[in-house]
Amino acid sequence: MVLAFALGVLATLVRSDLRFPDALYSALSIYLLLAIGLKGGVALSTTPLAHLWLPALLTVAVGAATPLWCYGLLRGVGRLSIPDAAAVAAHYGSVSVVTFIACEAFLDRAGVPYEGFMTTLVALLEVPAILVALVIARSARAHGGGDGAIAWRPLLGEVLAGRSIVLLAGGLVIGAATGPTGMARVEAFFVTPFEGVLTLFLLEMGLVTGRRLGELRAIGPFLLGFGIVMPVLHGLLGVALGPLVGLSLGGTTVLAVLFASASYIAATAAVRLGLPEANPSLYLTASLAITFPFNLVIGIPLYARAAQALWGGGP
Repeated sequence: MVLAFALGVLATLVRSDLRFPDALYSALSIYLLLAIGLKGGVALSTTPLAHLWLPALLTVAVGAATPLWCYGLLRGVGRLSIPDAAAVAAHYGSVSVVTFIACEAFLDRAGVPYEGFMTTLVALLEVPAILVALVIARSARAHGGGDGAIAWRPLLGEVLAGRSIVLLAGGLVIGAATGPTGMARVEAFFVTPFEGVLTLFLLEMGLVTGRRLGELRAIGPFLLGFGIVMPVLHGLLGVALGPLVGLSLGGTTVLAVLFASASYIAATAAVRLGLPEANPSLYLTASLAITFPFNLVIGIPLYARAAQALWGGGP
């Protein structure tokens, strides 16, 4: 799967005419989001609430806190404008569902078990950082005498009704309602072909990433370093906190990947609506062309090794 991603980047660099039709890209993303939601829902149906509430609380807390220190760093050290700093902070506090799916595939291949309810944490992590970052931008602009107004109703509608939230949350509900018996009826479609579909999707993501590599010079050395260093710090935070809320070695690795990832779907849609003056080249290039490939190639195995070294266990 990683090699398929690399092939997509290479195809762009050599100016290949390889392209995915928009309809196929949409179909692949819908399949992956619904499949992972169903899988998480089935696991949720057999998970006692006592095992879930503490990791869920931690996830929401970290999701809300991350944009605070990211914004401060981006403004104080990076000297980004208020809208740009808030936009980047929103992306790095939210989550990349594709990175999460790649992490699960990595652990499955390694034979490392993890809690099935981690999909629930993905859905919980998607929203808080976006809202907090927009509140920061609104407050900063109002304090500076600018127009701090944000149309919250359409913004919330954009975030909560977005494809990733609807499919993940809907899949969780369906999987939890039908349980293992219901999943057994669709296993041949939603489980067996999953890794093949993910390979195709990552080939497409390689093409998308390759098209943004030319913009790296525009973001500057600070944001380039930010896109690598912050994921590592956030990943290590997940490694340190995972076992403290009762997660296994595999669950801790997944939590680290969630904290380390940066959104480029839900956060981008919300930022375009809530902060239209922010520069897309900054937040999209940082999250998609730097952090996403870094996590895919280096980050996921790095966080897995860090969790194993700190807490023991695993292969």
